[in-house]
Amino acid sequence: METHTAMNTGSLKFAANLSMLYGHLPLLERPDAAAAAGFEAAEIWWPFDSPVPADRDVDALASALNEAGLQLVAMNFLEGDMRAGDRGLLSVPDGVSRFRDSIETAVAFADRSGCRVLNALYGNRQPDTDPAAQHELALESLVIAARAAHKVGARVVLETISRQEAPDYPLGNADTTVAMADRVNEASGLSNTGFLCDLYHHGRNGEDIPALLRRHEQRITHFQIADTPGRGRPGSGVLDYQDYFARIDASGYDGWIGLEYEPTRDYAVDFDWLPSLHPRT
Repeated sequence: METHTAMNTGSLKFAANLSMLYGHLPLLERPDAAAAAGFEAAEIWWPFDSPVPADRDVDALASALNEAGLQLVAMNFLEGDMRAGDRGLLSVPDGVSRFRDSIETAVAFADRSGCRVLNALYGNRQPDTDPAAQHELALESLVIAARAAHKVGARVVLETISRQEAPDYPLGNADTTVAMADRVNEASGLSNTGFLCDLYHHGRNGEDIPALLRRHEQRITHFQIADTPGRGRPGSGVLDYQDYFARIDASGYDGWIGLEYEPTRDYAVDFDWLPSLHPRT
C-alpha cells in the first residue's frame, strides 16, 4: 500500500482552489466543503456565467464564502472556458470586450470580499491576428485592469502557462511573464502588476525552479502549485516540493499558496501532505 508523509511547510499558508479541488460540486457548496476540510482561505477562477452577472448571483457567492468563514485571497478575471482550452480573453480580438466588461465586477467583488489578487490570463495567440497588434491589445487591457484594481488596493497578476498545455500562449516562461508585468507597470504608472508563480507550469516546462525563485523573489505576488506529471497533489510526481517550500519560506514570502491541482476526491489522500489542516469532524 502506498503511504504518504506530511511535508514540512514551515509558516507557509495554503488556499484551496475552489474551481479545481471542488469543481465537481455546485458553486455555492464549494466554500463550505473547503472549510470542512480545514481551509481558511480560497482562490477561484471566474465564478460567474457572464461578464456582468446578476446581483443575486454575486450576493449568493459572497454569502456562501462568508457563511463558510472562508477568506477569498485570489480570483481570476473572466478567462473564457478553461476546460475547453481558453487561456484568457484580454488579448483576443473577439473576446476582449467581454474581459473588459468583467473588470468592474471582478474589482467590486474583490473589494467586497477582501480579495487582493486578481489573475489576468493573457490569451492564446490567434492565427489571424498580428502578434504585435495582439500584444498592444493585451497591454491596453491590462492597464485598464491595473488602474481599476488600484482603486480598491488590489494587485493584478500574470502567470506562465506551460508550452505543453498551451503552445500558443505567449507568456511561456517566468522571464517573459515578469517582463510583461513590468511593461504594464510602466504603461499604467503604477506598481500593482506582479507575477503569479505557478510551480506546476514552470516545472512542466523544465525551468530551473530554484534559480527562478532566486531571480524573481521580489516580484512574486502569489503562488499556485501542483505536481507533474498528472497535475496532482505535491508528492504525486517529480517536483521537489519539500525543497521549494523551504526556499519560499526562507524568502520571507507572506502571501498565500493556491492548491490548483486535480483531486482524487479522496480528501484524506489529497491533503495528507499538508500538516496544517484541521478538518471539521
